[in-house]
Amino acid sequence: MNLGGTDGTSRLAAHLNGPLAPIYAIHGDDPLLVIEAADAIRAAARAKGFDEREVLTVSHPFDWKQLAYATQGGSLFGGCKLVELRVPTGKLGRGGPEALQALLDQSGPAATDYLILMTLHEFGWREQKTAWFQNFVSSKNAIVIPCVPPGIKALPRWLAERLARQQQSAPPDALEYIAHHVEGNLLAANQEILKLGLLYPTGPLNLEQVRAAVADVARLDLDMLRSALLDGDLPRFSRTLAGLREQGEALPLMLYWLSEDIRAMVQLTAPGGSPEQRLSSMRMPPQRAQQMRSAASRRTKISWRSALESIARIDRLSKGIGQGDPWTELAALALQLC
Repeated sequence: MNLGGTDGTSRLAAHLNGPLAPIYAIHGDDPLLVIEAADAIRAAARAKGFDEREVLTVSHPFDWKQLAYATQGGSLFGGCKLVELRVPTGKLGRGGPEALQALLDQSGPAATDYLILMTLHEFGWREQKTAWFQNFVSSKNAIVIPCVPPGIKALPRWLAERLARQQQSAPPDALEYIAHHVEGNLLAANQEILKLGLLYPTGPLNLEQVRAAVADVARLDLDMLRSALLDGDLPRFSRTLAGLREQGEALPLMLYWLSEDIRAMVQLTAPGGSPEQRLSSMRMPPQRAQQMRSAASRRTKISWRSALESIARIDRLSKGIGQGDPWTELAALALQLC
């Protein structure tokens, strides 16, 4: 069973108040959300008598018989056991899917002698389409928890909820300020919220207080730049581009991936045929596909084909061919597309 849509952590607390499932699978690349979800399951398991804990880390090669031994041997002290299965690479390796399917088949609807807590890192959309994982999603004996960090538009609301936990609040402009300074780094975002709780008493905060306390800990990456362009968010694109330049990111690499997105938009917006069929043939992650759909419906000052020609020219400038500043030209191109 998939607990939630994009972020299953919001429904986890309510679920843990009832009977525990025999298997939990947490996947996501954001460490804060994964840590908090796993800690909540551990605490619920301890409260319900799962006193013994065994940790298995899947390396390559990994003997999957260890999982069978851990779940069939019972607790040394006659109680219940929590078995943590950690998959750092998101890859199960040989025998993994079969072992997990066997475990799923032998499990009942509620945890009895053992409880499996599985954490899957670097678990992308391709891995989520595998047969064994889809069986977990559709099974009543397993709970799948996706830990997806909030996007920039949802981040102020997430921050407001964290502030409310410590009986504080902030106006929209202060929340936007925090969001722009912690984007892409939820661990640091949580630390900044906790800092506000230490510096100021409970109650409402104002923008001046937030500015004085919050550090710029945003973790900018190329994916944010691509998303900002497809979303038509010019301020975010400009801010991310400037940040990546300060971080010393290679411009040719940025241009390569931006040109890939623009080339896909050229194909998607070409006359004739079904845009949805074209999109499905591109085999891209669902979130990127949705951004492409939105971008295709948005009116731009120049066509995507013209943008492809422009980015080819900017690429030549980045390699010293021609006259002009490629960073300035890229910012100007974004102005035409956002």
